[in-house]
Amino acid sequence: MATAKYTSFMGEALSLADAAIAVGEVPVGAVVVRQGKIIGRGHNRTRIDRDPTAHAEIVAIRQASRFLGNDRLEDCDLWVTLEPCTMCAGAIAHARIARLYYGADDPKGGAIESGVRFFDAPTCHHRPDIYAGMEGERSAKMLLDFFQGRRA
Repeated sequence: MATAKYTSFMGEALSLADAAIAVGEVPVGAVVVRQGKIIGRGHNRTRIDRDPTAHAEIVAIRQASRFLGNDRLEDCDLWVTLEPCTMCAGAIAHARIARLYYGADDPKGGAIESGVRFFDAPTCHHRPDIYAGMEGERSAKMLLDFFQGRRA
Protein backbone atom coordinates (compact mmCIF):
# COMPACT_ATOMS: atom_id res chain seq x y z
CA MET A 1 0.00 0.00 0.00
CA ALA A 2 1.50 3.35 -1.07
CA THR A 3 1.34 6.32 1.24
CA ALA A 4 1.19 9.93 0.13
CA LYS A 5 4.21 12.06 0.92
CA TYR A 6 3.42 15.10 3.04
CA THR A 7 5.49 18.26 2.64
CA SER A 8 5.04 21.32 4.82
CA PHE A 9 5.40 24.74 3.25
CA MET A 10 5.07 26.58 6.54
CA GLY A 11 8.83 27.21 6.62
CA GLU A 12 8.52 29.32 3.47
CA ALA A 13 5.52 31.18 4.93
CA LEU A 14 7.53 31.88 8.10
CA SER A 15 10.44 33.19 5.99
CA LEU A 16 8.03 35.58 4.32
CA ALA A 17 6.78 36.68 7.75
CA ASP A 18 10.42 37.48 8.60
CA ALA A 19 10.62 39.54 5.40
CA ALA A 20 7.56 41.48 6.55
CA ILE A 21 9.33 42.37 9.81
CA ALA A 22 12.32 43.66 7.84
CA VAL A 23 10.11 46.27 6.16
CA GLY A 24 8.08 47.18 9.27
CA GLU A 25 4.99 45.13 8.48
CA VAL A 26 3.09 42.80 10.81
CA PRO A 27 4.82 39.41 10.42
CA VAL A 28 2.40 37.31 8.42
CA GLY A 29 3.53 35.23 5.44
CA ALA A 30 1.63 33.07 2.98
CA VAL A 31 2.28 30.77 0.05
CA VAL A 32 -0.02 29.15 -2.50
CA VAL A 33 1.06 25.67 -3.54
CA ARG A 34 -0.05 23.60 -6.53
CA GLN A 35 1.21 20.08 -7.13
CA GLY A 36 4.08 20.57 -4.68
CA LYS A 37 5.28 23.84 -6.25
CA ILE A 38 4.92 27.33 -4.80
CA ILE A 39 3.06 29.50 -7.32
CA GLY A 40 2.26 32.49 -5.11
CA ARG A 41 4.10 34.19 -2.26
CA GLY A 42 3.14 37.09 -0.06
CA HIS A 43 3.68 38.86 3.19
CA ASN A 44 1.70 41.69 4.72
CA ARG A 45 2.17 44.88 2.67
CA THR A 46 -0.60 47.12 3.96
CA ARG A 47 1.70 49.94 5.05
CA ILE A 48 4.19 49.67 2.18
CA ASP A 49 1.45 49.64 -0.45
CA ARG A 50 -0.91 51.92 1.50
CA ASP A 51 -3.53 49.27 0.78
CA PRO A 52 -5.69 47.81 3.56
CA THR A 53 -6.36 44.72 1.41
CA ALA A 54 -2.66 43.83 1.00
CA HIS A 55 -2.71 40.99 3.54
CA ALA A 56 -0.26 38.14 3.00
CA GLU A 57 -3.01 35.79 1.81
CA ILE A 58 -4.38 38.27 -0.74
CA VAL A 59 -0.90 39.04 -2.10
CA ALA A 60 -0.14 35.31 -2.51
CA ILE A 61 -3.55 34.54 -4.06
CA ARG A 62 -3.17 37.39 -6.56
CA GLN A 63 0.27 36.15 -7.59
CA ALA A 64 -0.94 32.55 -7.96
CA SER A 65 -3.95 33.65 -10.02
CA ARG A 66 -1.70 35.64 -12.37
CA PHE A 67 0.66 32.65 -12.62
CA LEU A 68 -2.16 30.30 -13.61
CA GLY A 69 -4.08 32.87 -15.62
CA ASN A 70 -7.19 31.91 -13.70
CA ASP A 71 -9.14 33.27 -10.73
CA ARG A 72 -9.96 29.72 -9.61
CA LEU A 73 -7.28 27.97 -7.55
CA GLU A 74 -9.30 24.78 -7.06
CA ASP A 75 -6.39 22.38 -6.78
CA CYS A 76 -4.21 24.67 -4.66
CA ASP A 77 -3.24 24.85 -1.01
CA LEU A 78 -2.75 28.02 1.01
CA TRP A 79 -0.19 28.04 3.82
CA VAL A 80 -0.33 31.09 6.10
CA THR A 81 1.28 31.85 9.45
CA LEU A 82 -1.83 33.41 11.05
CA GLU A 83 -5.50 32.48 11.06
CA PRO A 84 -7.08 34.42 8.17
CA CYS A 85 -9.42 37.34 8.78
CA THR A 86 -12.91 37.63 7.29
CA MET A 87 -11.66 39.44 4.17
CA CYS A 88 -9.05 36.77 3.50
CA ALA A 89 -11.50 33.95 4.21
CA GLY A 90 -13.78 35.49 1.58
CA ALA A 91 -10.91 35.56 -0.92
CA ILE A 92 -10.08 31.93 -0.11
CA ALA A 93 -13.69 30.94 -0.78
CA HIS A 94 -13.90 32.93 -4.04
CA ALA A 95 -10.60 31.46 -5.25
CA ARG A 96 -11.86 27.96 -4.38
CA ILE A 97 -8.66 27.11 -2.48
CA ALA A 98 -8.73 23.35 -1.78
CA ARG A 99 -6.83 23.26 1.52
CA LEU A 100 -5.96 25.91 4.11
CA TYR A 101 -3.06 25.37 6.51
CA TYR A 102 -2.48 28.04 9.12
CA GLY A 103 -0.23 28.59 12.11
CA ALA A 104 -1.28 30.80 15.01
CA ASP A 105 -4.87 31.33 16.06
CA ASP A 106 -6.07 34.93 15.98
CA PRO A 107 -8.74 35.37 18.66
CA LYS A 108 -9.11 39.11 17.85
CA GLY A 109 -9.21 39.11 14.06
CA GLY A 110 -9.42 35.51 12.89
CA ALA A 111 -12.46 34.24 11.05
CA ILE A 112 -11.83 30.50 10.71
CA GLU A 113 -11.97 28.99 14.21
CA SER A 114 -12.32 32.38 15.93
CA GLY A 115 -14.76 35.24 15.47
CA VAL A 116 -17.34 34.83 12.73
CA ARG A 117 -16.22 31.33 11.67
CA PHE A 118 -16.71 32.33 8.03
CA PHE A 119 -16.71 28.86 6.49
CA ASP A 120 -19.46 27.68 8.86
CA ALA A 121 -21.91 30.30 7.57
CA PRO A 122 -24.79 28.84 5.54
CA THR A 123 -24.15 31.49 2.85
CA CYS A 124 -20.54 30.41 2.34
CA HIS A 125 -20.35 28.82 -1.11
CA HIS A 126 -16.98 27.05 -0.71
CA ARG A 127 -15.17 25.61 2.30
CA PRO A 128 -11.58 24.38 2.03
CA ASP A 129 -10.22 21.56 4.11
CA ILE A 130 -8.72 23.29 7.16
CA TYR A 131 -5.60 22.35 9.11
CA ALA A 132 -4.91 24.65 12.05
CA GLY A 133 -1.89 24.96 14.33
CA MET A 134 0.84 24.27 11.76
CA GLU A 135 3.96 25.75 13.43
CA GLY A 136 1.45 27.63 15.56
CA GLU A 137 3.76 28.29 18.51
CA ARG A 138 6.52 29.64 16.28
CA SER A 139 4.09 31.85 14.38
CA ALA A 140 2.53 33.16 17.59
CA LYS A 141 5.95 33.92 19.12
CA MET A 142 6.97 35.88 16.04
CA LEU A 143 3.84 38.03 16.33
CA LEU A 144 4.18 38.46 20.09
CA ASP A 145 7.83 39.52 19.78
CA PHE A 146 6.96 41.96 17.00
CA PHE A 147 4.22 43.70 18.98
CA GLN A 148 6.21 43.72 22.22
CA GLY A 149 9.06 45.37 20.33
CA ARG A 150 6.74 48.07 19.04
CA ARG A 151 5.41 48.79 22.53
CA ALA A 152 8.89 49.06 24.07
